[in-house]
Amino acid sequence: MAEQSVKTELMQRLDEKKDRMFGIRRYLHAHPELSFKEDKTAKYIQDFYQGKDCVIRTNVGGNGIVVTVDSGKPGKTIGIRADFDALPITEETNLPFASQNPGVMHACGHDGHTAYMMILGETLIEMKDKLEGKVVILHQHAEEVPLGGAVSMIADGALDGVDNVFGIHVMSEMETGKIFYRPGNVQTGCSYFKITINGVGGHGSSPHKTKDAIVAASHFVVALQTIVSRALSPFDVGSITIGNFDGKGSSNVIKDKVILEGDVRSISDEAQETIEREIRAKLNGISTMFGVTYDLDYKNDCPVLYNDPETTEFGIKVLNNTDIPELTGVEMCEPQPPSEDFAYYAKERPSMFFYVGATPENGKAYPHHNPKFDIDEKSLMISAKAMGSIVVDYLIGK
Repeated sequence: MAEQSVKTELMQRLDEKKDRMFGIRRYLHAHPELSFKEDKTAKYIQDFYQGKDCVIRTNVGGNGIVVTVDSGKPGKTIGIRADFDALPITEETNLPFASQNPGVMHACGHDGHTAYMMILGETLIEMKDKLEGKVVILHQHAEEVPLGGAVSMIADGALDGVDNVFGIHVMSEMETGKIFYRPGNVQTGCSYFKITINGVGGHGSSPHKTKDAIVAASHFVVALQTIVSRALSPFDVGSITIGNFDGKGSSNVIKDKVILEGDVRSISDEAQETIEREIRAKLNGISTMFGVTYDLDYKNDCPVLYNDPETTEFGIKVLNNTDIPELTGVEMCEPQPPSEDFAYYAKERPSMFFYVGATPENGKAYPHHNPKFDIDEKSLMISAKAMGSIVVDYLIGK
């Protein structure tokens, strides 16, 4: 079949560029930039594509870059996405290419995503006469903070004309050599809230003249614990975390104000809505019970990431039917607890987001966002070949 010979050529070309791919990853790792401040990284990506036979859009929704590879033939349009921001973490890996920017680190693998995508993009440009339709490469900034780069890029037309979107995340705690996937809801949605409990302060010797904000806030924190256990279906999943309880004061002063900040995670839209409704209801109850008022800032930062079953089935069929030498298995995984702003693309177009195992060769796998985080660079070649195979079969497969 035509797509098989094209995939074989694609993989041969990728193999020839392995050292360049790893070199790009190491350069990016040494020069990380925080979300919405990735100016030099964006310029680096832009310069890479300059002079190549493609259309480049820069400053898409901020620092985003959209590269369109047009075969010149009619057909579908596939979007493929990689993110490129880093985190406010001080690196502790002792790698020879460790971060040169104090307090900033690629601790999530976005350097690897960008490196494989750049080399894959270059190769697809070189081979575009063998394709049909278009490839839209989404180099996305600011994935790590809400509302991230996906929202602004979509608003700026990044998905115009795109039929489906595919994305990859390398995973340090998943076995290198394997690809993992799951149809349906695959990563949690997240919400943020900030609550100010307003009471009436006073002297500790006269509590009857006060409305104690600390007591009211404490009861609220305890009441929150019943939402997941009593308001959610036992077949649904959610979590609520109070990460900040700011009630510092003097031992003999009853506080007039307490600030709480929290995080909500859920694996369904219904759970996300239920948790928000219950938080508001419990605040109203606490307000009545203790005679306090409250101010609530509640933000749904990221929706649940939904893998379209038909699109996912297509992607897995391609991977199972393609000979990728480095790939040892394709397995279904459990839903993943972190949130991911690829979910916004998946809300706009039928999409598939999957995972490439990247446990370091020495077997010491640190979790994402850890100062010692690292990946096995073999995962980059697997990512490039897997995504490249999906692109080829999507555009010319029958």
